[in-house]
Amino acid sequence: MKKLFITDLDHTFLHSNQSVSPFSETIWNRKADKALLSIATARSFSKTHEFLKNLKLNLPLILLDGAMVATSQKELISLNTLTKELGDAIIEESSYFGIYPYVIALRDHKSLDESFDIPPILNYHQKYLIENHYAMDKRVEHKKVIKGSKDTLKLVYMGEEKILRPLSEHLKKVFANTIEVKLSPENYMKCYFLTILHPLSDKADALNVVHEFLGRDKKDTTVFGDSINDIEMFKSAGTSIAVANALDEVKALATIVLKESNDEDGVAKYLQQTIN
Repeated sequence: MKKLFITDLDHTFLHSNQSVSPFSETIWNRKADKALLSIATARSFSKTHEFLKNLKLNLPLILLDGAMVATSQKELISLNTLTKELGDAIIEESSYFGIYPYVIALRDHKSLDESFDIPPILNYHQKYLIENHYAMDKRVEHKKVIKGSKDTLKLVYMGEEKILRPLSEHLKKVFANTIEVKLSPENYMKCYFLTILHPLSDKADALNVVHEFLGRDKKDTTVFGDSINDIEMFKSAGTSIAVANALDEVKALATIVLKESNDEDGVAKYLQQTIN
């Protein structure tokens, strides 16, 4: 029976310039017929396909931190979203901290197109990200007033830890088990991300969906990651692998810590050596 391998993208499989190296592309496509290969990412469907357009993707994809599981043919397998009312309430609470989120929502269930709403007030980190990485993104819409959407996939805050950590604790206290709260450092931009999701929108929850869809057991699954949003997925797989550049908290929970980083094609080298 073929084993299942699932990798995170940013800082794990992708190089730091957000590209797939020719080596990783070659190894992936060579091994895709000998094993089950897929991804688990915070990225959306459209961005994932933009990055991975030259890879063989024949299995369900875990997207948006686990809020969505879908095939590359846009078959929606699992979806967990926040209501507009809950999104509005979260945004109101965060306004007391002087920070506002990006609101990423599912615009169309058939095309899996997303909307990407930008708040009118941006801090330095938010402004830098939009101007340097999303200036030409057709999903982006600058709002005069930022609000929740009907099918909110996630709310994303960027900023300094001294603001986002108290905010994350406040939101956990106010909304309890009605939301999933993830606070994680972003080493390349020297800031923090705070992501608010549906309580079943975790990579671990989505991995369970994939296991059921494929009729697989977690003991036959290997996952790769580097950051906080990979931790629960590590606990739901038979083998968990951290790349060399992973956070220390992630390495501490990994079955294996690679010698190579994402920029050294650590995941691809492991697949090359492991899949016969």
